[in-house]
Amino acid sequence: MRVLTGLQPSGALHIGNYFGSIRQVKMLQDSSDLFIFIANYHALTSSKNDNSLKANTLDAAINFLSLGIDPDKSTFWLQSDVKEVLELYWILSSFTPMGLLERAHSYKDKIARGIAANHALFSYPVLMAADILLYDSQIVPVGKDQIQHVEITRDIAIKFNNVFGDILTIPEFKVDEDVATVPGLDGAKMSKSYGNTIDIFCTQKELKKTTGKIVTDSTPLQEAKDYENCNVFALAKLFLDENGIEELKQRYKKGGVGYGHFKMYLKELIWDYFEPAREKREYFLNHTDEVRDILHDGAKKARFIASKKIEIIKEKVGILC
Repeated sequence: MRVLTGLQPSGALHIGNYFGSIRQVKMLQDSSDLFIFIANYHALTSSKNDNSLKANTLDAAINFLSLGIDPDKSTFWLQSDVKEVLELYWILSSFTPMGLLERAHSYKDKIARGIAANHALFSYPVLMAADILLYDSQIVPVGKDQIQHVEITRDIAIKFNNVFGDILTIPEFKVDEDVATVPGLDGAKMSKSYGNTIDIFCTQKELKKTTGKIVTDSTPLQEAKDYENCNVFALAKLFLDENGIEELKQRYKKGGVGYGHFKMYLKELIWDYFEPAREKREYFLNHTDEVRDILHDGAKKARFIASKKIEIIKEKVGILC
């Protein structure tokens, strides 16, 4: 079963990124033929600074490798290193009704938030369709906000196949209902746009400062605390097994411990959990040539499949090769 997912190079990663996406991707490496790419073409819809995008792209590769993406178990590459995706993007545009894109929730939401409308933003779902269909992807793990994009991919592929036969694999989306919605410092969903994140690779001093900002109630130190509505508890349980969660609940119920102690406990949980990733990241930061080689090797594997697929598609639509 071929599974494909793309991750944008959006700067510093926070624990919401990890528990909401990256951890699930890691698990898929052992049970599927995983294709994972850094979506730097997609990132052009939000990044207009060349140096920033280059730096974020390399940093993303280092971060994902540090957090457990294994190039020996998956195909890992840069989107821009497989040019066939842009050929398919244009071909698929000819099978994409304007109304289909005009109904895209993501586009309308971004415009409503004040992001300038442009063709790249509007046609984003077509490039995503090319990413998926070029590799005969069968399963696409997504968050609930991305389901519509996979549905658009299916619609485009079905239109193409209705004309030329069963050329494109019709993908299915996969939403992991068990994925936690990770709360931010204020209890809302952790998001850079809300400014309520806890970065994975910050310093220990920065982590202490950030966890200290988590919003809690004013229950006196000696009284029992309400763990069910506590942002600190909601974050801490992400790092604990069942026994650890139960022990923490009992500490909340017992009282005599202030929220400052729980915040310090959370800081230690986060710091210890990501220690192996920090060590790997330090290694890759000092061996960027190795990172580039990994991406180059992944692109070769992806391009081998992509080149065969695009030749079939171009032949069907009448592009002289």
